Amino acid sequence: MYRGYLLAVLLFACQASAWAGSPHDTVETAGSSGERAVRTDPVVDLIRSKLVEPSLRSTANPADVAALQAFYSSRAAPLWITDMGLSARAQSALFEIERANDWGLDAAAFELPPWGALPASLDEEAVAEIKLDLAILKYARFARGGRLNPSELSGLFDQTPPLRDPGAVLMEIASAKAPDAYLQSLHPKHDQFVRLRHALLKMRDEAGAKSTDINRLIINMERWRWMPEELGPLYVWSNTPEFMLYVVKDGKTIFADKTQVGTADDPTPVFSADMTTIVFNPEWIAPSSVLLKSLLPRLRKQNYSILTKYAFSVSYQGNPVNPTKVDWTRVNIRDFTFTQKPGPKSNLGKVKFLLPNRHDVLLHDTFAARRKVFQQSTRAIGYGCVRMENPQHFAEVLLSEDKGWSATEVSELWEHSVNSPVSLDRKIPVHLTYFTAVVDDTGKVTSFADLYGLDKKLATAVFSNTTAPAQSAPTMKKQPQEASTLPAANPAKGEIVTATWYGNEFRGSRTASGEIFNPDGLTAAHRSLPFGTCLEVGNPRTRKSVIVRVNDRGPFTEGMILDLAAGAARAIGMRSTQKVSMKHC
Repeated sequence: MYRGYLLAVLLFACQASAWAGSPHDTVETAGSSGERAVRTDPVVDLIRSKLVEPSLRSTANPADVAALQAFYSSRAAPLWITDMGLSARAQSALFEIERANDWGLDAAAFELPPWGALPASLDEEAVAEIKLDLAILKYARFARGGRLNPSELSGLFDQTPPLRDPGAVLMEIASAKAPDAYLQSLHPKHDQFVRLRHALLKMRDEAGAKSTDINRLIINMERWRWMPEELGPLYVWSNTPEFMLYVVKDGKTIFADKTQVGTADDPTPVFSADMTTIVFNPEWIAPSSVLLKSLLPRLRKQNYSILTKYAFSVSYQGNPVNPTKVDWTRVNIRDFTFTQKPGPKSNLGKVKFLLPNRHDVLLHDTFAARRKVFQQSTRAIGYGCVRMENPQHFAEVLLSEDKGWSATEVSELWEHSVNSPVSLDRKIPVHLTYFTAVVDDTGKVTSFADLYGLDKKLATAVFSNTTAPAQSAPTMKKQPQEASTLPAANPAKGEIVTATWYGNEFRGSRTASGEIFNPDGLTAAHRSLPFGTCLEVGNPRTRKSVIVRVNDRGPFTEGMILDLAAGAARAIGMRSTQKVSMKHC
């Protein structure tokens, strides 16, 4: 009430000043040729000089300063300041920035001039003008996702926030009828961003709301700022922590499907790319991650059974080679091509959906043994690509929208084609995302576990703390356990197996104690236990253990070699190869 009263008085005073004439009025003078010249306001001269001062340039964003220099070089009068202080338009912008918290930003991050102060000098007027300018440009940058660099937060985020050019921001807000409305317009228009914001405002008004829940909403709003401004009239949205994929047309979901995503060792990255081609009954060329983590360790031990089991053919520079004749300890496996032909053993299943990207990630079907994973709530099991439960229906939806094809036409390719590509007439945007909170059309918030620990990293960057706002990472079938004390090995209670740490083959691995192991990082021929069996693997010397689960490659048998990821090996104090105990949980 008090601020509103002062504002009314100030606006009246400003208007009265305008009636009587103001020192900031632009004055035209006649030149010697009779042409009228515009005299620059002395405050603008001061602004120009201050914009080149080292003290300002060392603290302000360089692009913002450059934009302000260009803006005021062609301007004769201040934009925001009058001899009576900030104009009404300036105060509308200032008050909107003060409400930054309502948009998931931090109002304290913006240095603003005092809204009701009367400047004592022209110098103070210039300082106030620059402060508001810099606050506006910073707000515009933060509203568009420029609060931090996603790729510096984690290499998984391959995203470039859609920042606005600061020069354009200045020109647009200068001509805007309502500067506050203009600032609001800079925030994302995505439906989920709008819903998350409404949930944030509602939660802040609720008694007993948890700060971690509030922070989770803010973190996910921030991730929406990194998304493309336009998702597309028809697009695919795969949300990794949710283990779900959607096809959205004109804002409405027309298809939904369960997915399997990458493990913590080989996480699914976050990026947007255009789907260009659908290939039915495709062949598969194993990517580098598979070569290094699954094939090379076995080949170096002269174990070639995996090549036979999964029907791999090997070539070098396009020419077939006999893998048993290659010294895999001396060559670079990346120079070789490992191809899996179409068929029931194909890792890609019956179809793959190509979206060219630098991560070699694609969407695809899966083989029979892995289909049972779709029955689980947690489905982090692959090498980073996205596997789908109903890829045939997915193909039907896309080809119906793109080409007007019938389900029968798609079925014909599904059943009878071999490595048959179908090029899309229109590229379909695909967005692989990492949102740990979504809001439905009733306003209900659903949260998902922080599969790769990225919420904690973002919380540290945004809130300057290390409190993780989201749920901890899930496991397959059972919650993870930390390294725990394990009694000395007792052959009557558990088997003794030889465990091997891959060492350099797992350099950079992010696996930690208790996380789900990469199923392709375990030895082949595990056939005696059913899928999903829980095993406790421990080191009798350190008396520590971790939990392992049998994967689709098959279970373990007594006396087998068990290959652990580096992080898991360190968790139980294991070095290189040694005997460890293994028992059922």
